[in-house]
Amino acid sequence: MSDQALGTVAPPTTAGPTAEPEPPAEPVAASAADSAAESDAESAAEADAEPVAASAARYGTRNTAVLLVFTAITNLADGVTKIALPLLATRASGSPAQVSAVSLTLSLPWLLAALHVGVLVDRVDRRRLLWAADGLRLLALGALIQAAATDSVGIAVLCTVGAVLGVAEVVALTAASALIPALTPPEGRERANAWIAGAETVCNEFCGPFVGGLLLAAGAGVALGVTWVSYLAASFLLLLLVGRFRAARDSAETAARGSTQRRGAPGNTPEGGPDSGPDSGPDSGSESGPESGPESVNKQIVGGLRYLWRHVLLRTMALILTVLCACWGAWLALMPLYATDVIGVSSAEYGAILSALGIGGLVGALAVSWGNRLFGRRRVMFADLIGTFAMMAVPALTTDVRAIAAAAFVGGMGGTLWTVNSRTIGQHLVPDSMLGRYNAVSRLFSWGAMPIGAGVMGLLAEWLGIRLAFAAFAASVALTVLPFLRVLTRSTLAQAFAEKRA
Repeated sequence: MSDQALGTVAPPTTAGPTAEPEPPAEPVAASAADSAAESDAESAAEADAEPVAASAARYGTRNTAVLLVFTAITNLADGVTKIALPLLATRASGSPAQVSAVSLTLSLPWLLAALHVGVLVDRVDRRRLLWAADGLRLLALGALIQAAATDSVGIAVLCTVGAVLGVAEVVALTAASALIPALTPPEGRERANAWIAGAETVCNEFCGPFVGGLLLAAGAGVALGVTWVSYLAASFLLLLLVGRFRAARDSAETAARGSTQRRGAPGNTPEGGPDSGPDSGPDSGSESGPESGPESVNKQIVGGLRYLWRHVLLRTMALILTVLCACWGAWLALMPLYATDVIGVSSAEYGAILSALGIGGLVGALAVSWGNRLFGRRRVMFADLIGTFAMMAVPALTTDVRAIAAAAFVGGMGGTLWTVNSRTIGQHLVPDSMLGRYNAVSRLFSWGAMPIGAGVMGLLAEWLGIRLAFAAFAASVALTVLPFLRVLTRSTLAQAFAEKRA
């Protein structure tokens, strides 16, 4: 995308003999000031970008390996805490509401704090934020270990620890995603995103809970102690990263802020493609010039939301993802009841259905680069729509366990294919100064849609029956096909990548 889409003030034309008197000189001064601001901002951005690009090209493989191991360790530890805290809650209380409250504290920060964390990631050294997140984890788990040693683990303690761990997870995942473009070259980002997405899926959702169950069998102190050591080890790994860890200055955003203050009007490039995104107007939504100091947190939050909404491609991807994640939330919420009451599967068969979902996700992470080369990015992303539709439609049509497991496999694979490609597109299009907010908003859409989907699924199942409820969510996926085909065209994706490189 071109910074020139911001628009410039045309210089006044020279008056002829019969022209009206010349206007005052202020517009010329304003235009000159705009040009100077844009020139200074572009020079600063280029100065920032050169060493970052050189460092990423030289140390990209090393940085990818470090981020991969860091992600695997921390997600494995996160998975352990997600099983350990609710189980400890069952020992502290027999109230379903209190036990559910402990689980809720682990995920609620995504809804309450994600946007503010996004601003923080765009303001602060991102590696230090990862250290801060691990520091919060170590403090919270240290307090819980002390409480367990004195046999004083109560619901209040578990809720407090869960909230701290939840906030730390928001900070860590948002900062880590924003670090990838600065630490890996463009040609290596797809591979890095694939490996990291695979590590998140395997370690957080499957290995973590399994390992957590084994550790808890050995004792709560053992489980918490091993988790504490894991977070500590991950913190030391970050010392091996090489590159720039603070958000780079963005010429488009800086120039837009200055010119908006002088002209008092937003960009007016119409929507219609990748060009019609945030680069066509003030990225940050600020009304203050560069000399006025940092924007307020609320203004930067609005800027992040506006950035996403003004970009047709990114907005469409976010809205489609919201529908798909709502379907995932619905499937995960109702599948236990469907499996036991409708098709009457055994525990082993139900475990096979869930395992198919995770195995599909792992296969998607391993195959995404190959699939993009062979079929193209657009077709690979469309596979997620097909997979999610199958996940929801097959249980509505049949009770065959093998068919349901196969649909879960396809859905899990499609989910990872979408995740890797959408992250790569976002990291390619979004300026480094906006990546924290963009990642936070994107995750807010996806994580926020899952509990909504679960709630709606429960209501539909009560009113219409379980199989019709699955069919209704399958229909919602079908509604995303048209906007996908209209917006995510091959030419749009190719143009977006080409313009960013230009």
